[in-house]
Amino acid sequence: MTSSLTIFGHRGSSGTHPENTLISFQAAHKAGANGIELDVQLTKDGVPVVIHDERVDRTTNGVGWVKDYLYDELIRLDAGHFFSSRFQGTTIPSLEEVLEWIASTSLSLNIELKTGYVSYDGIEDKVLSLLNHYQLKDRCIISSFNHYSVKNIAQKDSHIETAILLMEKLVEPWNYLKSVGAHGLHIEWQAIDEFLMAHTQKRGIPVRAYTVNDRKEILKAQKLGCDAIFSDFPASSIQSF
Repeated sequence: MTSSLTIFGHRGSSGTHPENTLISFQAAHKAGANGIELDVQLTKDGVPVVIHDERVDRTTNGVGWVKDYLYDELIRLDAGHFFSSRFQGTTIPSLEEVLEWIASTSLSLNIELKTGYVSYDGIEDKVLSLLNHYQLKDRCIISSFNHYSVKNIAQKDSHIETAILLMEKLVEPWNYLKSVGAHGLHIEWQAIDEFLMAHTQKRGIPVRAYTVNDRKEILKAQKLGCDAIFSDFPASSIQSF
């Protein structure tokens, strides 16, 4: 059985490698993922970096807010040892570092802007500038739980694909998408049902489910007609078909 689902490695292959690191993204690529998903924030000196939490405490040996670190300080932190001692010394990558590598592959990319709690001034412009520089706009989706960020991207560049992130059901999200100017829905898999899929499919709206790791969940997402899933274990997700 061949998968009609696009498989994105969620923060790379984050079930087997330290999340949002270059080695995690490379592992997802090696596993056969169609794309990778990553999170972007800004350092104190305005450098786009790839990390999920607004604070560094959970995934590094540091303490404090990403926004309070200079880039040169941030890359000195160990972003691998929290996962396993064998990944000790792994660093937080800059977005540019990842895009340079992505450009050498055929992978799709989903950039999540982490602007829900911290207002990163100019983050949308910085991300768009880097995507233009590496000529990756046509392979990238930009998403966020902060729909103002999504709307900002859509207004700045109508040609790049955008998506809103949702954790729960929303009344007539296909109408809401229009008000934001977004193209797709990235939604917690348990909030997806046949009603949503019927209305989005007839409007040509892509629906991508997160975070889908269990084989039954993967097959359900495929049966419902989801366009893609985000998985912590892209290797085993691909083997589910």
